[in-house]
Amino acid sequence: AGLLLPLGSGFVAASEKPEPQRNDDGLYTQPWFHESFLDLKEDLAEAEKAGKSLAIIFEQRGCPYCKETHVTNLADPETAAYIQKHFVVIQLNLHGARTVTDFDGKELEERALARRWAVNFTPTIFFLVPPADAIAGKDGGSAAAWKLVGYWKPFHFLSTFVYVHERAYKQPG
Repeated sequence: AGLLLPLGSGFVAASEKPEPQRNDDGLYTQPWFHESFLDLKEDLAEAEKAGKSLAIIFEQRGCPYCKETHVTNLADPETAAYIQKHFVVIQLNLHGARTVTDFDGKELEERALARRWAVNFTPTIFFLVPPADAIAGKDGGSAAAWKLVGYWKPFHFLSTFVYVHERAYKQPG
């Protein structure tokens, strides 16, 4: 006799979750991620004009934590809606070769930008907040208001976006 679970129990094994969409690089992605010309200063200015902040996520093909971020965290309607309302999200490939213009104007391939910003794990999310002119002349790694490294459980993941959006990091502890 096996273990029987009632239908409608709400439990879905990780192996039963739908496979997330992939982009041309084989990275898991979301249809609402921003299609960018990869001039990050322009992207932040565009986000600012829309009343949003910029989130830049580094991922790599085959990363189980990146997959879990997409399958669990970004698949949650509340989380996805909150992020879309308050952030423009750009996805970069840790090993990618696309040319990206950093906030200080330096052009690098994605992989060189990842080294410059000291990305050691995936996923890693950098949060850049307006005003865009306050970041001028800085690289994104040092200009980021906040950095989220690795996989975080859903509550903490969403809470991080709330924390950055509400600028809680500026409040005295």
